[in-house]
Amino acid sequence: MTSTAEPELGRSRKRKEDARLVTGATRWTDNMALPGMMHLAVLRSPVAHARITSVDTSEARRMSGVRAVVTGTDIAADQGSLPCAWPITEDMRSPQAPPMAVDTVNFAGEAVAMVAARSAAEARDALDAIDVDYDDLPVVLDVESAAQPGSPLVHTELGTNRSATWTFDSAEAGTGGDVDRALADAEVRVERTFRQQRLIPAFMEPRSVLVDPTSEQITVYSATQVPHILRTMLAMSLGVDEHKIRVIAPDVGGGFGGKLQVTPEEVLTFLMARRLGCPVKWTETRSETMVSAHHGRDQVQRLALAARRDGTVTGLNVELLADMGAYLRLVTPGIPILGGLMFNSIYKFDSYRFTCTNVFTTKTPTDAYRGAGRPEATFAIERMMDELAAELDMDPLEVRRRNWIDRAEFPYTTVAGLTYDSGDYEAATGRAEELFGYRQLREEQARRRQRADTVQLGIGVSTFTEMCGLAPSRVLGSLSYGAGGWEHAQIRVLPTGKVELVTGVSPHGQGHVTAWSQLVADRIGVPFDDVEVLHGDTQISPRGMDTYGSRSLSVGGMAAVSATDRVIEKARRIAAHMLECSEDDLEFSAGRFGVRGTDRGTGISDVALAAFTAHDLPEGVEPNLDAEATFDPENFSFPHGTHLCAVEVDTDTGEVRIRSYVCVDDVGTVVNPLIVEGQVHGGLAQGIAQALFEEAVHDEDGTLTTATLADYLVPTAADLPEFTTDRTETRATSNQLGVKGVGEAGTIASTPAVVNAVVDAVRHFGVDDVRMPCSPQRVWRAIRGVRASSETAPEAGGGLGSMETGGFAGSEGDLR
Repeated sequence: MTSTAEPELGRSRKRKEDARLVTGATRWTDNMALPGMMHLAVLRSPVAHARITSVDTSEARRMSGVRAVVTGTDIAADQGSLPCAWPITEDMRSPQAPPMAVDTVNFAGEAVAMVAARSAAEARDALDAIDVDYDDLPVVLDVESAAQPGSPLVHTELGTNRSATWTFDSAEAGTGGDVDRALADAEVRVERTFRQQRLIPAFMEPRSVLVDPTSEQITVYSATQVPHILRTMLAMSLGVDEHKIRVIAPDVGGGFGGKLQVTPEEVLTFLMARRLGCPVKWTETRSETMVSAHHGRDQVQRLALAARRDGTVTGLNVELLADMGAYLRLVTPGIPILGGLMFNSIYKFDSYRFTCTNVFTTKTPTDAYRGAGRPEATFAIERMMDELAAELDMDPLEVRRRNWIDRAEFPYTTVAGLTYDSGDYEAATGRAEELFGYRQLREEQARRRQRADTVQLGIGVSTFTEMCGLAPSRVLGSLSYGAGGWEHAQIRVLPTGKVELVTGVSPHGQGHVTAWSQLVADRIGVPFDDVEVLHGDTQISPRGMDTYGSRSLSVGGMAAVSATDRVIEKARRIAAHMLECSEDDLEFSAGRFGVRGTDRGTGISDVALAAFTAHDLPEGVEPNLDAEATFDPENFSFPHGTHLCAVEVDTDTGEVRIRSYVCVDDVGTVVNPLIVEGQVHGGLAQGIAQALFEEAVHDEDGTLTTATLADYLVPTAADLPEFTTDRTETRATSNQLGVKGVGEAGTIASTPAVVNAVVDAVRHFGVDDVRMPCSPQRVWRAIRGVRASSETAPEAGGGLGSMETGGFAGSEGDLR
């Protein structure tokens, strides 16, 4: 029995959810209105660090439409502390993190009061009538200075700005040799310091939360990536019984990690709703997004690489300072640790040490942003491989070929202790070279240099891998993470033969509904449109670990596959009873059970109806065709790829223009190529944005000066090139579909490809680094700095980025 229908796996279907999402016929949290609903507005501190000496709310309370005005003092006993679920060391210092400041504010944008009123406009107007007096404290902005003894303290009760230091040493772990000896014995030693600037997720839909306390359960509607985690953390933080909380993530307009959080505003809206006994909704303004939603990246990276003259790497030492901002949010401390396992990337280092010190500053807290630690690691090692190539006067691709894991060596346990299950770096790189025209571009570059053209050509390389599918739970446990990495799904075949899939992962633009429909339709043999995917509601989907870390398909999708297989096995028993044959005699294909060697059979929809009627079921079989499964992977998955970028740099103005961009990714088995393309394109846009455009900048008082989209430079389509994309395929061995992950790949790989290209364009002038974002001014300064070696430029080349110079002279507020 074979089906003539086109298989769903590998089919480029348009997303079924898009018809509703792109036309606005949907449910964003801010679209919702409940009877008797109040609107919440939050007053935020305009200063970065100060004691609150008084808060006068008397005038605000008298204003039209105002129902309540609440300060931190009013709720001090109830609000608790926002959770941090990742204590990376036993001695980690973690300050209390109240959703609303009581005595002290520690970053500009921290909540200091809130107003509930009949309309959002009335609530915002009342904020202007609240008078807060502040007694300024020293601001702490530079992470290097903050880490030093004698620095002004963010939290005086801690006695230090250092939260924790986490170290991995291959010699101690037994995964490699002594990195100090490797560096001491090195024929070539390359040392650099790189700066990962602070970024803002800048998701399309602002955060919004609506809390309804008027029924037996308190229902929380939130634009969140993590409804299940939010429910548990609200219960634990506020002392509310978990079964009395229902969290619903309606349609969510993007997250990129920025909505992987238990936010102050979710807690404050919850508290206000309980206080008033009516529904309360809060929706942030875009400026609130920029100053109070968590930020990403923000690291100082010092690296030392040891190698032989033939280009073979022997050792890598990494020292990080990671800016936590003012508080530790949900997974803030662990973000650099995720990168710590990946600095070695695809290369066979003999020795490795990674040391990260997390530091408090008086800035908005940081946390996960697309890639979460892995873009930072990939950037650093790919920049270092280019620096090694320059030191040896060797082609950057050749240096990488001499050091990467060969296809015959998989599975391969790295110096960081992870086991990469599969990969083929040769195939991806070869295909990328072909599409890019690598040799021809190198020849053109040589001609331009020889002619001393004003516009120089730069070629950037990034050969990367990442760990996806966050889990396994036992590994997360070994890293002291406060939860597991499993995922849950349930399949229900209805009496009419239609199928409901309940999934614990919660989409916010990735196309889960379409991809999961394809998986189930293919496996169970029903039409694609007959599958309904239910998600994002803790009452409908009571178990789940939600969406982040490119885990949805490789963990959540596999839970769905497992549940589907269990449904088929249950249906097999019923079908055998219906057909009066042995289960072993049944074949299942295209939704139909057939008796081997005969034309007798029955469809799964008939089996579902028989289960529903329950008139004649096998002994011990329940009257339904339902099954559920929990999947906890045995390993991470490891997508990889090669990204090549060509840029043209105007040496008179510093302007950078991307001329061509080619990427060949290997994400394992592809369910829907169209969705994969979309994920790659979106990821590339964000990675290129870090390289060339985006940076959160604070002035000397700690005020965010890039607090609107007029100042924070998110690129438009006109600012980005056409992308040439392709794929190779090596199946993952950690799941039966062979899928890996694609949601973060473009972001992880593209930033170093672009920056390597920029540096490559001007390296012959003596420039060996340009601090991100590589704005025209920064590129111009780098060129001018090395041309005028007698001058001291804030971001000059010729040693810029080296350990000796500290890497990035100049203040955070330097002109961009």
